Amino acid sequence: MSTNKKVLALKYRPQVFDELVGQNIIVEAIRKSISLNKIPNAFLFTGIRGVGKTTIARILAKSLNCLDLKKNNCLNNMCDNCEQISESRHIDVLEMDAASKTGVDDVRDLIDFSRYGPTSCKYKIFIIDEVHMLSKQAFNALLKTLEEPPEYLKFIFATTEVNKIPITVLSRCQRFDLMRISFDELLNFLKKVVSSEKKILNEEILKLIVRISEGSVRDSLSLLDRILLSAEEDGGKLDLKSAQEIFGYLDKSYLLDIIYELLQGNEEKVLELYKNIYNQGIDPKIFINNFLEILYSLKNYKNINDLNSTIDFSDTDIKRIKDLASKVDNKTIILFWEFSLNILSEINLVSNQHLAVEMFLIRLMYLSKSDPKEIKPFSVLNDENNNKKNQLMDKDYKNKLDINDNENKPINQIKVSLQEKEKRELDDQKLSTKININSFSDLILICTSKKEINLKYELENNVNLVSFKNKNIEISFNENLDNNFIKNLTSKLLDWTGERWTITLSKKIVAKTIKEIKKINENNDLEELKNSDRYKKAISLFPDLEIVNVKNLKDKNNE
Repeated sequence: MSTNKKVLALKYRPQVFDELVGQNIIVEAIRKSISLNKIPNAFLFTGIRGVGKTTIARILAKSLNCLDLKKNNCLNNMCDNCEQISESRHIDVLEMDAASKTGVDDVRDLIDFSRYGPTSCKYKIFIIDEVHMLSKQAFNALLKTLEEPPEYLKFIFATTEVNKIPITVLSRCQRFDLMRISFDELLNFLKKVVSSEKKILNEEILKLIVRISEGSVRDSLSLLDRILLSAEEDGGKLDLKSAQEIFGYLDKSYLLDIIYELLQGNEEKVLELYKNIYNQGIDPKIFINNFLEILYSLKNYKNINDLNSTIDFSDTDIKRIKDLASKVDNKTIILFWEFSLNILSEINLVSNQHLAVEMFLIRLMYLSKSDPKEIKPFSVLNDENNNKKNQLMDKDYKNKLDINDNENKPINQIKVSLQEKEKRELDDQKLSTKININSFSDLILICTSKKEINLKYELENNVNLVSFKNKNIEISFNENLDNNFIKNLTSKLLDWTGERWTITLSKKIVAKTIKEIKKINENNDLEELKNSDRYKKAISLFPDLEIVNVKNLKDKNNE
């Protein structure tokens, strides 16, 4: 590994395949393809940040052009080609960042450059990082060269968002999906780095770094760099609690305290514990996600007696999880999980997210105020309170009737019967005005009949329908959609149908907008007309004739 860099992420960047961490299967496949001389035209490496996509691309470029044919990986004594490629100055290996060069002109320059053979290597190699950032036109310009390149030309792509690459490009590449680095592999790697740096660091701190980095080698090295600097400032002594404060990491023991107090119904203690967490600068969304992890751990131990997936807990925390799991039932865990997921979607609606989390904790507490094993949803609690109030009101009412039975009884009976009759008439009137909406086209027709022009315009021009069923509409949309569209549509559906509808936003684009479909149909009609004998006869009589649109007279009359 190179030792001339100060930043650990660069200093310990692998230079050969043997130094790569946690990608053994992919390395073996690449080595076999090189040894058998079955090298694809294009490689595509995809995975999360910091797992070695660009690093493998550079090592692959060196392996293909290495002058030492016996081992294909210069480590101690680099050949000229490997040294120049490592320093990004080889004329035959061009590395391009697609995030800054996204246009078709950049790709055209690349293709023009590819027409000339390599000067000192076996292969001319183009490494394109973050290739998903290329424009549609740039991808199209690359397709032909990518499918049938010269024998001396190889492409190596790297990306974190493979779903944004056109399928036509994917089908021309040999794809390798890089996995997250496992906990043990990353921990052992960090121990070697600490040893190489001749530093002493608590193993618990290294485990904390591995958990926070989430399988990314680069992230773990950046965090290690930060913690080593802090350790030097403190004279080499740094405990786990100090490391957690440096990283802004939420200790799971605080969450266990909160869940315990929630089950006990101790409102003041719950809010006090959360405020301590909030004062540490923990983001409310991170708090909720960690809360979900605790619930998942409780579920695992309660149902399958397994805590292997929770290796980030200390021994003390594991004992507390086991104790909590014995005191809480599955119904409680499920309800807590559902409420936690709901707050994740609701939290963005509140400007002060801290207040939303406080109310969330209070709601959870009143699910089980009296007994941790007896969960009562809000509706049940409200019904019980209403029943008690009604019973008290009934007693007072009866006492009043006993005092003046002869006067009040007939009058009250007449009054109640008249009120019920009026209520029934109003309910019948509302039911008779209800509208049934069974499809997306029904919804657009209703907007037309109700003269809701803005809603109709948004539905036709800016909305892509994903699904429409059971009073649940799932849509995707473009950037032109009105900000108040969902609010207005939900309100109108409630007025028209008398029932609440759910509007779900999706990233899927299953169908085109109504406007796009109409445009496609018009173009098809136009093409059909241009291919007809009538058009050919007309164009022979009038050479300058040009037809730009086709309209159906029946549709025009209907309009």
